[in-house]
Amino acid sequence: MVIKQLFSPARRSHKPSSSFFTVVRSSSSNAEEFINPPPQTAMIYDRIAHSLKSKLRKLDNPDTRFFKYASPHPTQTSHSHILYRPETKITTLSNGLRFATESTSNSQPASVGVWIDAGSRYESDETNGTAHFLEHMIFEGTEKRCAKRMGEEIEIMGGHLRAHTSREQTAYHAKVMGKDVLKAVDILADILQNSKFEERCISKERDVILRELQIMLFWGFPVDLYDDFIHEKAIILDDHQRASAAVIQTHYTTPRMVLAASGAVKHDEIVEQTKKSFTRLSSDSTTATQKMVVPCSHIWIVISTTATQLVAKEPASFTGSEVRIINDYVPLAKFALAFEATSSTDPDSIALIFMREMLGSCNKNAGVESTWSELLSDLELHFILNSTLLWQSRNQTLLLQNNVLIRLKSFKQLRAGTKS
Repeated sequence: MVIKQLFSPARRSHKPSSSFFTVVRSSSSNAEEFINPPPQTAMIYDRIAHSLKSKLRKLDNPDTRFFKYASPHPTQTSHSHILYRPETKITTLSNGLRFATESTSNSQPASVGVWIDAGSRYESDETNGTAHFLEHMIFEGTEKRCAKRMGEEIEIMGGHLRAHTSREQTAYHAKVMGKDVLKAVDILADILQNSKFEERCISKERDVILRELQIMLFWGFPVDLYDDFIHEKAIILDDHQRASAAVIQTHYTTPRMVLAASGAVKHDEIVEQTKKSFTRLSSDSTTATQKMVVPCSHIWIVISTTATQLVAKEPASFTGSEVRIINDYVPLAKFALAFEATSSTDPDSIALIFMREMLGSCNKNAGVESTWSELLSDLELHFILNSTLLWQSRNQTLLLQNNVLIRLKSFKQLRAGTKS
């Protein structure tokens, strides 16, 4: 019966009909009233919608969202009250250390971490790779906690303690329950200020980094294209203790740090805990220098260069090029298309991140349905195993990169399909 009504000649009439309802203004709390019901020639869902709105209108405090289309010219609803929640609170201490927190009242877990401007971007040719090596070494024990005790404290809290190094940033972050946030802040402060660099731990972490390098070589990743030799110093640098101390002295200063927390956190409590815990960090980022002795072709060189001087000497620039590296022993083909885009400080970077989410990604090895958008759904027909959009957001530029991993056996079919 409903289908018959939907496709009857009266429903498909092109004659202009009178308005389904009239909107009048009233001084009562209900500013919108529906005087006339929809005519009999109206669509079935129009009559259902009118009936529902009439019932909602009788409520004491109706939700105005349901009356958005009461006018032939509906107005856009503002979502600013949603976009700005939760509120981001920012505090800067006198020593330059910054805090940023977002508290969620209905959340129990919390995340807290320290982000530092330290990476291969701020290293010289002689010191390249020390930031990544320091990230490995910093969890091997402090003056207050050995590595075992540190791991046990995190496990008792049911949390995770992780770190990663990129081209411009080094991050140490923890995920714990809200009641353990202050303990996590204390652990982060301990490893950043009181880490011990023992020789036995140095040898162990050196082997770990060498294994990472071997994995990259096995899968055909060219070393000279992987984040500017972040593994290099695990091979050629002998005095790791002095190198690590130089990185801390130069880069691990309060003006180059941001402590961020979200979830079940309280801003004031974190600020007070940080004031008590972070007391040994240098606040002078202009005079700190990399003073270290580095072996280079059996010649000892003394390095004395600030991070600011390194950046000014070699500003970031994008150079378009084509690089091909052939490895017949690897059964996969990996290619990337990279474009120069806005920097991380540009407002348009948010729009680019949103575009990445709209385009989606694909990983057939994950065993779940891909998240390709309709714009890219045809790519699944070309035997693509893995495709991910990456954003290497940097201070002076942003690298928009699309990594695609396909079978070599299917590459000819992909090329043939492209030509056709």
